[in-house]
Amino acid sequence: MRRDRRTKILATLGPASENPEMIAKLFEAGADVFRLNMSHLPREKLKERVEMIRAVEARFKRPIAILADLQGPKLRVGAFEGDSAMLVQGQSFTLDADKTPGTKNRVHLPHPEILSSLEPGHTVLIDDGKLRLRVKSVKQGSATTIVEVAGKISNRKGVSLPDTTIPVAAMTEKDRSDLEAALDAGVDWIALSFVQRPEDVAEVKKVARGRALVMSKLEKPQAITRLDEIMEISDAVMVARGDLGVEMPLEKVPGIQKRIVRTARKLGKPVVVATQMLESMITSPVPTRAEVSDVATAVYDGADAVMLSAESASGQYPVDAVSTMSRIAEEVEQDQNYWSIMRTLNAEPEATGSDAIAAASHQIADTLNIKTVAAWTFSGSTAFRIARERPNSTVVALTPSVNTARRLALVWGVHSIRTKDASDIDDMAFRACKFAVREGYSAIGERIIIVAGMPFGTPGATNMVRIAFVNQEHAAQA
Repeated sequence: MRRDRRTKILATLGPASENPEMIAKLFEAGADVFRLNMSHLPREKLKERVEMIRAVEARFKRPIAILADLQGPKLRVGAFEGDSAMLVQGQSFTLDADKTPGTKNRVHLPHPEILSSLEPGHTVLIDDGKLRLRVKSVKQGSATTIVEVAGKISNRKGVSLPDTTIPVAAMTEKDRSDLEAALDAGVDWIALSFVQRPEDVAEVKKVARGRALVMSKLEKPQAITRLDEIMEISDAVMVARGDLGVEMPLEKVPGIQKRIVRTARKLGKPVVVATQMLESMITSPVPTRAEVSDVATAVYDGADAVMLSAESASGQYPVDAVSTMSRIAEEVEQDQNYWSIMRTLNAEPEATGSDAIAAASHQIADTLNIKTVAAWTFSGSTAFRIARERPNSTVVALTPSVNTARRLALVWGVHSIRTKDASDIDDMAFRACKFAVREGYSAIGERIIIVAGMPFGTPGATNMVRIAFVNQEHAAQA
């Protein structure tokens, strides 16, 4: 099965899509990566979900990537007398360490790390920003605030702190257990929530030890202030616009999205745009015009992937949501403006042999109008580098590693195939041509570009580019 688009689609699994038949339908509709949200998926069911996806993978004989999304620290207020209270604008309201039920004047905040980090002037957002408090004063075990945006506050509503760096790791004990379970189950990507600093990412990578790649979810202002450091250590990033739009002014989110996407492209790191992309399709079979434009904008910017959350997890039209997103991406990629934008946003190659080879393959493909670049890769780095150039040709990644083939399912423009490594240069060229024909990307008489590293099987040693002609023998073997 081949796709007619470069941009990949992540579909979140949930109550509406957690059986084998629906997973297969979502894959046929266009899903390339399946997201398992550990905020809602019980750890004991994780392995079962992974096995379902692997069964679909075996059925369609195509690598599928699995992303386990860790919940991260969930900050919440305590409980209230009568389950809720009404706050009035301008009133004083205290957050404290007292575990007794809250009133209209105070509530327990069961996070001592927050109480010790708040400072006068800091903003405290409650219930996804529906209520806004401004810290007036702090003392040991409590913080007095002034209510700026009033309303009803109820039991265990979420707390967001856009101005406060909390001295707590992005991984909780639940996350640590979920991470080990996900790695044992064989997921391909780990998404880390509420990243604040590069050390958060380093902690996960230390545990993962290469068994899965790590994606940083950028959803806190603190992460944006250290964006370059976080992106340097991450294997991929996600523009998590939900919490980002709570903790920062909404009007800033589009600009931040573009900054993240462009920085990721410059670094050659996959970037996912997520949250509310086709939100109305949770209950409607068609999206709004604004949602179509939102998805199209992410594709025009060159994002590696766009993501569906509740649309595919709990919505009424999960398959329609995936197919709609796929059609939008296909249409954008057929627009002549798309490719001019891709060329404009391309970064200069780094001064390395591998980057020079990747850039050369892109230039050769453009000059000779070659439709397929075959990349022999063990670790996936060769395919990552070529995809960074956003060539107007399909990158067929040939790898002996099933893990690499699956991870590359997230990467822009890459069609990965698991096969034994090449034995010599002639075998490399012959099988590259054969697979290009078999997968429907090239025909007899056409040329393909082959990129590889010598000696074979040496990770990160991309040092060769070759042009080969597809002939009758390749087609016969395909």
